[in-house]
Amino acid sequence: MEYQMTTEMNGVCNGKIVNEFQCRNGFSELSIEAKKAALQCNHEKSRKKSEDDSKLPALEAAYTTILRGLGENTDRQGLLRTPLRAAKAMQFLTKGYHETIYDILNDAIFDEDHDEMVIVKDIDMFSLCEHHLVPFFGKVHIGYLPSKKVVGLSKLARIVEIYSRRLQVQERLTKQIAQAISEALQPAGVAVVIEAAHMCMVMRGVQKMNSRTVTSAMLGVFREDPKTREEFLALTKNG
Repeated sequence: MEYQMTTEMNGVCNGKIVNEFQCRNGFSELSIEAKKAALQCNHEKSRKKSEDDSKLPALEAAYTTILRGLGENTDRQGLLRTPLRAAKAMQFLTKGYHETIYDILNDAIFDEDHDEMVIVKDIDMFSLCEHHLVPFFGKVHIGYLPSKKVVGLSKLARIVEIYSRRLQVQERLTKQIAQAISEALQPAGVAVVIEAAHMCMVMRGVQKMNSRTVTSAMLGVFREDPKTREEFLALTKNG
């Protein structure tokens, strides 16, 4: 089976598509569609920032309480702004709660007569374990078998970002990514594999430095056809 393989590409403007600049007579002009997309993107960013700003005081107060509960002096120089910084960091690390796949896909699904495997591998992933609020991180490999529709390749990485920037467990994260792609594209099948290191197993608990957790979600032909599944797994193996 033929396949298309690519590495992660960066999304822009919260996933909204902005057309390439068209150069005419030495000047750069944006299309009307690009201007509308940019305006919509800016409006959405402004709304989300306003929501985050309104919640910052409560989060900052909560971190102050935690630090004092640990016996720290929150008035010492090194900790004066730590509660605020921690609150902003947590908002960034959980920004996926504000986003859906429809926010990023809009015009990025294309009609294409391509029915061979598409793979995007080694997508960097960072998330927070919902049990201990410590990080887990690793790589995501995604494959799908199109059914007359393909998606902009960077959007697969953006879907990973949406669901990983939440409090998560790896098993659920793997399934959510696969189901989101399946619902958006209606492909013949979707495969997702995540390999990650969990700081809750490294920094605390059993403290096993080299442990890795591998999870998979196979939908459609990847679940039903062993040969298709084996080909995907073989193509995504490192080394």
